[in-house]
Amino acid sequence: MYLARGISAIALLCSLTACDLPNTGQSLDGSGSNFAQAEDAPQSEVISSLQHRRSLLQSGSIYGEVAHSALTGSARASEAALISAKLRAEAQSKNWLPSLRPTVSLNDLGEMVASILLEQILFDNGHRKAERAFAAADVEVAAVTLAEDMNDRVETALGLYVSGLRGDEKAAYAHRAIRTMRDFERVVVGRVNGGVSDRSDLNVVQSKISGMQSQMATANDAARTARAELQAMTGQEFPAAPQRLELQLPPDGSTYLSVLKAKAEATRAIEQAKMERAGFLPQVGATGQIGSEGSGAGLQLNMAEPLGLGTPAALQAVEANKQAALRRIGEVEEEARREYSREMQRLSSYRRQEQEALKLARASRETYRLFKAQFEAGQRPVMDVIPIYEELVKREQAYIDAKYEVVLIQLALASSLGLLADGDEI
Repeated sequence: MYLARGISAIALLCSLTACDLPNTGQSLDGSGSNFAQAEDAPQSEVISSLQHRRSLLQSGSIYGEVAHSALTGSARASEAALISAKLRAEAQSKNWLPSLRPTVSLNDLGEMVASILLEQILFDNGHRKAERAFAAADVEVAAVTLAEDMNDRVETALGLYVSGLRGDEKAAYAHRAIRTMRDFERVVVGRVNGGVSDRSDLNVVQSKISGMQSQMATANDAARTARAELQAMTGQEFPAAPQRLELQLPPDGSTYLSVLKAKAEATRAIEQAKMERAGFLPQVGATGQIGSEGSGAGLQLNMAEPLGLGTPAALQAVEANKQAALRRIGEVEEEARREYSREMQRLSSYRRQEQEALKLARASRETYRLFKAQFEAGQRPVMDVIPIYEELVKREQAYIDAKYEVVLIQLALASSLGLLADGDEI
């Protein structure tokens, strides 16, 4: 008898709430991109934009190989956070369904009474809808965080690779410079032994050689350190063959990941404010109970949050949170535009320095050739040639530094824009 009445109560609730279950689940089998979305689930524009982003790195280049290795060899906490957010969203997508709650109590005779309470919210001023939207926005925030993390990882790996190349190039040039200075040293030694030059000239040359040796050792150390870090990061070794990196960057900073994340966070904050506001408003639910003492169904009216003298201020605070979230988007957009402009100016400056250093190095090389020819013709002493060659070495090293700074700035810009990794590879 109790069972029949319980079934009648459940049937009543199902008739009130249309118990047909839509298919709203997302695929979480872990295959493919983390940004993949189930076809039968609501599509997120934020996640779709992340999935369709394409790397600015040339396919088949060594830079693309390093980036791919950095992506495939990662095990990031942000990836686990995205999976967790997806599961929470999956759970919240079914919050409109009836809920079961077992209860156990003692009656006035001291007997144990067990029952199952079936509850279905009929009207809650949008509280559960906001819960679903909040969970979906939380997934978007986690997705952008993962994109930022992965692009930063690729930037780090490429920065290490580029640092290794710079160290190699500077060390190789320093090695050639030392060999040239050794030739000058032999000339000075002969002049000192012959009594033509003072011992101080030899000390000057040897001091310059020691400085170049120190520079070469520093460059070699930097290259070895960078490669050791890169190998520890990716588990691979890459060929040290310098290639020119050219990235065609977008014309503005409108696609910054920080802006995309701020918009997702604002959406999440607004939905949270809606949940908080709905908590101060009444909700209507239908209940059905099956127990050892009988069963029945009914309606209930309650509030998630109790009302008090501070309720008006609490509601105002909720609205203020919405405005704060929207204003945060404007602040982040401004910061992104400023950062983009600053980095583009730095890029332009280092490109100018690169060209100037190249011109100065060519001019110094021509001057050195002239002085060297005059020295070999006996028209100039060796101590006049050495400072000219030292100046040439400094300018060549400055050119190498400027050249690689251009590459590093390009990588930083591409990373901030989320354009160092294909979205479907993350």
